[in-house]
This record gives sequence, structure tokens and C-alpha cells, in this order.
Amino acid sequence: MLSEKIQNIEIIPSSDLIGGNCVRLTQGDYSRCTSYGKSPLDVAKSLVDAGVRRLHVVDLDGARTGKIQQLSVMEKIVAYTGLQ
Repeated sequence: MLSEKIQNIEIIPSSDLIGGNCVRLTQGDYSRCTSYGKSPLDVAKSLVDAGVRRLHVVDLDGARTGKIQQLSVMEKIVAYTGLQ
């Protein structure tokens, strides 16, 4: 029964964005930010190549300011990859 439930789990990767770059914050601390050096679109395309259908995108600039900041990046990801 448990194995049947596990088979229905979908893992959705996440991409965090600051200044149009893919990043990861250590424990949510903006001063402890690691940049991954690839464009968000390139990362999204590599995920599509790996069979991913959905991507959770986090606009960390928007989270900090309270206004959407990375909309153009997210629009490009959807337009060029078809990811949900």
C-alpha cells in the first residue's frame, strides 16, 4: 500500500532567482547567497531534457520587496520550455 502511494509522488524542482540569476540562500539568509552561474533559462532547458514537466520558480527579489521582479525571466522559461 505504501509503495503504491510513493509511485504517485511527483518531485517538482525549484529555481530561486535573484537579479535574473539562479541562486540558493543558506537558511534563507540573503547575505549567504550562492550563485550557480547558469541562466535560469539554461537551467530550465536542462530540466526539460531530464524529463521534468513542472518547475517551481521563486522570485527572491520579489519576496524581499513585495513586488514581482522576475516576471520577464519566468515568461521566457514558459515560452521557451513549455514547463508548467
